[in-house]
Parts: sequence; C-alpha cells; structure tokens
Amino acid sequence: MSRVLLLFMDGVGLGAEDPDRNPFAACEMPVLEALLGGRKLVLETAPFIGDEATLLAIDASLGLPGIPQSASGQAALLTGRNVPQEIGEHYGPKPNPPIQQILREGNIFSTVTQLGGKAALLSGYPPQYFEAIERGRRLYSAIPLAVTAAGLALMNTGDIQAGSALAVDFTGEGWAARPEFPPVPIYSASAAGAKLAHLAARYDLAWFDFWPSDYAGHRQDMNSAIALLETFDAVLSGLLGARDGHQDLIVLTSDHGNLEDLSQRGHTRNPVPALLIGSEKLRERFGEELKNLTGFAPAIQRTLFPA
Repeated sequence: MSRVLLLFMDGVGLGAEDPDRNPFAACEMPVLEALLGGRKLVLETAPFIGDEATLLAIDASLGLPGIPQSASGQAALLTGRNVPQEIGEHYGPKPNPPIQQILREGNIFSTVTQLGGKAALLSGYPPQYFEAIERGRRLYSAIPLAVTAAGLALMNTGDIQAGSALAVDFTGEGWAARPEFPPVPIYSASAAGAKLAHLAARYDLAWFDFWPSDYAGHRQDMNSAIALLETFDAVLSGLLGARDGHQDLIVLTSDHGNLEDLSQRGHTRNPVPALLIGSEKLRERFGEELKNLTGFAPAIQRTLFPA
C-alpha cells in the first residue's frame, strides 16, 4: 500500500523569479532545485515533470475575488470542498462556525481512518497551546481541528520527547528558545528530516504543519526568510535520504501565497505549489485532475486506496 507524507508550508505561493522580492529566487536550495532540474521553486518552473519530482501550479483563489485566507483555503484542501464558494468569501485565519461545521462533517483525516488507514499530524504542540484551547483563549486552526474532528489526538510535548513527533520548526531550536516550554530533543536540520521520514513510515497519511513560512512572509525580512528556506532544504535532504522505497509519495503544498512576495505584507493571489516527490506512477495518479485546492483530498484518497 502506498503512503503519503504531506508537507504543508503555510503561506507559500509560486512567485516571479525576482530575487529582490522572492526569497525562493534569492536563496540557495540545492536539494529542492536538484529535484526541479536545477530550477527554482518559482512560477516560471511550473509545470515541471522530472525523474523524481513533479511541480504543478495550483489555484488557491477557487473562483472568488479577493485574497485567499488560511481557514477557508486549508478547509478546501482538507475536505475537497470549495469552502470559499460555500461560505461566500475567503476567511481566516481561524475557522468561523460554518468552516468548523464543514470540517467536522468530514475531512481527509476522517476519510483515511474510516477506510482503515492510519493518519497523524506529526507536529507537536506545547502545553500552553492546549491550555489556551481549553480556556477558550485560542481557537483551533483548520488543520488541528480536522485532526481532532477525526477522533485523532494532537501530538504534545510528551510525544516530541518520546521521538514520536517533531516541533513545528523541525529541529526544536525555536521551541528551545522559549524558556516557558518544556525541554525537547534538538536535531540538526538533516537529522530532523531523517526523523520525519521514519515517523511518516508509521502512517498511511502523515501530515506536517509548517506555519513559520507564513510568519516569515508577514515579517517581510528577506534574510530571515532565506535562512528559513535554507534550513528547510537541509530538512528535505535528510527526509529524501531516509525515505523508504518507491511506495511513498511526498507532497509539498500550501493554502495561499505570501512568502514568495516580500514586497507586500499580506497574502497574494499567486498559485500555490504542488510539489510531488516519488515514483512516476504515484505522481501521475496524484496529479490527475489536480488543479485547485479542492483536488488534494481526493488525490490523497485515490493514492492510498486505489480502486
């Protein structure tokens, strides 16, 4: 049976190959660029089909005017439903009641578990996160809401300490910089990628929620954005070096643009990437009919559970 690891990079679109405003054009990402035949992760590269990877440009606007937002975009990705069309607007950052209801009615995590598969969100959360949720001072974003709606537990500090999850920055260095957080293991970027590969192999659908990319876009700091992307490339190196066999597919995508254009502070209407890494057969199966955010949930289902 095939397995899917979805690397969700919040706020990453495909922007112009302009190093003055696009950190993907300005930074060095040798591992990612090797997958793309020496090209950058920019709009001009898509579509691309290589020996190991496919890159598609995916519509995040879903037929509505305005700027795509996190809650409605992530919900579309998670459910296969055109959530912005259903609620009449792009909405975010956290799900409003209509989006919450849509996610609770069914999402890719619940679909996988109902079909007999194993699914998990491999990003761990600190105690303060759970306390804020319990006290009503914080709302779930769309991805953890989908996980809990499927009856799955969110990973916590104990899971990270036990080696069953990773901190949101992969390495744990950002977590360690917060003295109010409990101690967790710290990995090199490459070792974190290898750890992610081993963890993902335990599940049919493994998902990692990397939201620092969206934060970096909002900060509009080119140097910090480049540092973040170069660290991610080292994580990718470890991940690819440790992955197990041709039955696995790695999917990198996002909910809306932001980081790819630091000339503006907010989100963009740029398409988002669907970077597919794996065998040609799996990439073809996943990529057929994949044109906008609503295509990911059915693509995951047909990859994991082919007819």
